Amino acid sequence: MFKIITTASLLALAAGAAFAQDKISFAFTDDDPAYIARMQELVEEFEAENPDIDVDFITAGYAQLVEQLPLQLAVGQGPDLAKIADHGLMRYTLDLRPYMKDPDGFAALHGASLDLLKAPDAPKDKIGGFMLSQTLNLPFINKTLWDQAGEPLPAKGATLEDIVEASQRVAKATGIDIPFTMDRSGHRFTGPAFSYGAHFVKDGKIVFPDAAAKAYITDLYSWTQSGAFPREMWGAAGGSRYKNMGDEFIDANVATYFAGNWMVNPFQTKIGQDFEWTVLDAPCGEGGCIPMPGGTFLAAFNTTKHPEAVARLVEFLGSEKVVRELAERFIVIPGAQIKDLHYQLDDQSAKSAMEVFVRNAPQVTPEIRAWSAFPGIQAVQAAIVQRMSQLIVGELDLPETFERLEGDMAGINAELASR
Repeated sequence: MFKIITTASLLALAAGAAFAQDKISFAFTDDDPAYIARMQELVEEFEAENPDIDVDFITAGYAQLVEQLPLQLAVGQGPDLAKIADHGLMRYTLDLRPYMKDPDGFAALHGASLDLLKAPDAPKDKIGGFMLSQTLNLPFINKTLWDQAGEPLPAKGATLEDIVEASQRVAKATGIDIPFTMDRSGHRFTGPAFSYGAHFVKDGKIVFPDAAAKAYITDLYSWTQSGAFPREMWGAAGGSRYKNMGDEFIDANVATYFAGNWMVNPFQTKIGQDFEWTVLDAPCGEGGCIPMPGGTFLAAFNTTKHPEAVARLVEFLGSEKVVRELAERFIVIPGAQIKDLHYQLDDQSAKSAMEVFVRNAPQVTPEIRAWSAFPGIQAVQAAIVQRMSQLIVGELDLPETFERLEGDMAGINAELASR
């Protein structure tokens, strides 16, 4: 028997089709709550313009995302797209080019930074997402405390040892608890290692820790013993978990805090006029004066069931209009090639800090740039955090730390060779 299709039933079918939606998930994290809030607003604007797409905007802590996302993607799960910093995940990225409205225009805007979102064997014109931000790691200092202590700021060319010793004098003179600290992060650890003259890779294999790296680790350990770098800063969290130390700096309890330019906007918002702050040039050593580069990426993953929907969201968020707004408002150095950025900086401390970051960018060497994109970097950084924490809290001594790290690197090399 044939079913009679009435006008009413046709209207019902049309209504159902109109409300059919592709549901995609977007995992996002950032140290700046205002940036997260604006990203959620942008997603809502996208949904309003694209009623056939429903975006599940998932906010997570950085440590949680770093730990869970590789495991999820390895078994074919995880979000459709996410903000990431791990180059090891680029092998899971989807080539969005076939699904984009204007892939050539998108590629022209984002330029060579798109090469960072693909594995070495990927097609040359692949678009796996886009680079959200470029970063550098440098020492922030509470200039008000340094002035109160009568301590001159370390000049360009100062070593990390010079900076830490001066920070101790500031802490002693002002009565604060923390002379020097850095985030509990292998990424933050790495820049000074290169300045000490360390090398991480030789002939395609990880060779960490070499003699220069051991000298650096020995110095860090000695500073935790003297109180220059309070041991609880890294001992407060377990395993390789990331821990941000920015709140202590905001509370004016730190003379020097080693972090990155993504903290400039949160600092200008949260510190306000409470004290004056700025950034020092990259610490120098036998290897030079080298800032650790990095970046964050909006990556689309090949596990998605809705590539067209993902491509539309990526094109929206990666458009010049949106990238410019986020860069200027949240003081981001974008991967896109956007001219005449006008950062919204009314705060003199934030202005001086960004000037230092900009002038240090040319000091990034090809070797450290290559290391920042090395497939095993995330595993190496996790091992560094774990072993350094065990050393600092007294679970390991220096020889045991070096031995454990060498064992960790052997395992990572074997894993990379098996891929």
